[in-house]
Amino acid sequence: MKPVAVKSALIDAVYFSQEDGRLRVCLSNGEDRTFEGVNEAHVIAMVTSQSPGKYYMRNVRPRFKRIAA
Repeated sequence: MKPVAVKSALIDAVYFSQEDGRLRVCLSNGEDRTFEGVNEAHVIAMVTSQSPGKYYMRNVRPRFKRIAA
């Protein structure tokens, strides 16, 4: 997985794998969440949005399947 830069109060770090569509989101509370089937367009939209945390809560978390880390 490759790191993707993000500025967010909710999200500390983002890692994305284009090969399998896995997205790892490291939250500021210490939790890590991994999702599968995420396309690159959603990752780019999230990290470039005015509020990456809001984008994550509205468009990633409810839409993609969370998998065990």
